[in-house]
Amino acid sequence: MHPFHLAIPVAELDGTRAFYCDVLGLGVGREDAHWLDLDFFGHQVTLHVAVGTESLPTNEVDGKDVPVRHFGIVLPVPEWQALADRLRSCAVDFLIEPCVRFAGEPGEQHTMFVRDPSGNVLEFKSFADRAALFRRD
Repeated sequence: MHPFHLAIPVAELDGTRAFYCDVLGLGVGREDAHWLDLDFFGHQVTLHVAVGTESLPTNEVDGKDVPVRHFGIVLPVPEWQALADRLRSCAVDFLIEPCVRFAGEPGEQHTMFVRDPSGNVLEFKSFADRAALFRRD
């Protein structure tokens, strides 16, 4: 696995740090007054303070309005379920509640969407069969 790096804009760091670290349980790497590196399940996500974050349109996917701009991670089913339980226990407002999408189809997956305090959308998904991640038939 090759770790990826993603930089995202945030309105401020304190509340955003609390969401990513206290709610999601992520670790902190390097940081500055205007940015913060996170260990996002083995990948590096950098939060940069930026003014004027914007919302983007959605696309309908399997009956749900999925935000076009989002990022996330594919987890094993037990980790996905534990995270769903953790988010519920932290009273996180789901943009899309934990559910199974494309039931009975090649791309069947568990998925859930949340927003961070700056409005960035995160998707967490899982496949019972990890080989189905890129299946087309």
